[in-house]
This record gives sequence, C-alpha cells and structure tokens, in this order.
Amino acid sequence: MELIDTHTHLDFEDFDQDRSHVLAHSRELGVRRLVVLGVYQKNWQRLWDLVQQDEGLFAAFGLHPVYLEEHRPADLLELGDWLTRLHGHRQLCAVGEIGLDYFLEQLDHQRQQQLFEAQLKLAVDFQLPALLHVRRSHAAVIATLKRIRVPRGGIIHAFAGSAEEAREYIKLGFKLGLGGAATWPQALRMHRVLAQLPLDAVVLETDAPDMAPAMYPNQRNSPQHLPDICTALAERMGISPLLLAETSTRNACELFNW
Repeated sequence: MELIDTHTHLDFEDFDQDRSHVLAHSRELGVRRLVVLGVYQKNWQRLWDLVQQDEGLFAAFGLHPVYLEEHRPADLLELGDWLTRLHGHRQLCAVGEIGLDYFLEQLDHQRQQQLFEAQLKLAVDFQLPALLHVRRSHAAVIATLKRIRVPRGGIIHAFAGSAEEAREYIKLGFKLGLGGAATWPQALRMHRVLAQLPLDAVVLETDAPDMAPAMYPNQRNSPQHLPDICTALAERMGISPLLLAETSTRNACELFNW
C-alpha cells in the first residue's frame, strides 16, 4: 500500500526528538511522500531546511489564519520572495496553509479575508495549488474561490462540510483532505458525507502532530498513522483500503504534478 500524507507539520518541535525515526517508520509502512506546511513567517526557513534533507518531503508556504495576530504586512512580501526564489523547485508544491477560521471568535473576519485573498492571488501568480484551512467558513471560502479562481486548484484540509459543499469545492477544482477526524464514532454527519464523496476528489492526510484518529486517542498524531486512517476511512466508505490508497495517491500526484 503506497500512501501520500498531504498535510503535516513535521517541522514542529513535537517531532524534534524522533523525527528521523518517524520518517523512517512511515516509509516502512508505505507513506512515500509527505507535504509539510508553513503556518507563519518564523517557521519557513526551518521548514525548508527540513525538506532539503529528504527528497520525499515537499514544502508549502503560507500564513495560517489562526496566527493572525502574529502576521505582519512584511510577511506577505516575504512570502512572495520565498515563492519567487523557489519557483520551479521540485520540492515546492503549494501555497498553504491559508484560509478562513470562523471558529475562533477573536480572529477578525475582514483581516482574515484580506490575507486569504492576497495569498490566493500568489497561488494564481505562481501557478501553485492552494492548501486551505476552512473552519465554520465554508460559505465564505466558496464565495472567495468563485471570485479568485485558482487554476491548479488545491485541497480543503480536514474537510468536514456537507455533501453540497463538497460538490462546490470539486467544481472549483479542489480535492477534499480526509484524516483522523472522520474516524471517530461520534462524527456521524461526516460518516454520511463520506459515503457520497467521489473517489477521484479524495486525498489523505494526518495533520500531524494534531487531529489524532480514534485508534490513537490523546496521542501525538503522526504520518505513521496514515495506513490505519486509510483503513478506517475505507470501511466507512464501503471500499477496500487498497482502492482508497491507490486512488488518493493518484489524486495527490495529479494535483501536485508528481
């Protein structure tokens, strides 16, 4: 079973003690490629240094909405500089993690929107996919994507929307990232939606070290858990784990031009 983890934060300090072991074991389990996403300016260099040490790691750079208060206007200019400098590099794969978070009430919607749109335009300008954080903001994100069309599409990370919202994203050229959240027994609405998702729109992810699946509760999440996540999701979708692995891997390869 060959898998691609389309959403990790392997550069986070959570992995400093055993990162090489985690990567080696993930590879043994069939996780061949991993995307590592930047969330604020101060981790971009660390992220790129990590990616350069392993040809199976791929970087995305972005300003995450949850860290809105940490971002400065100059960070957006620097993001453009990073994308310019690395343009065409095989290990630069996307702009992300970007998006809108309406769950945390202290995050100003207008400032989030301005930052989101500016980064979507960078994805357009540099012909890269966009990896999106969407929390209680599907309507606003879909409306924005209809105004700012991203030719390469992207991924809706940790998709937890409705079947109708899934259809809207798919029409806009986006894949739906599925991970640990949908493995929990209480995620009943998501279980119903899973069964309706077209396989050619699905990619797999962990969000490591966050969003641990049901079979590893209260633990640091890891790319090592992706095969078990795949098996659990396939059962919910009524298909074989091998089919989900093959299809999601093909979908990710098509999106990232691998």
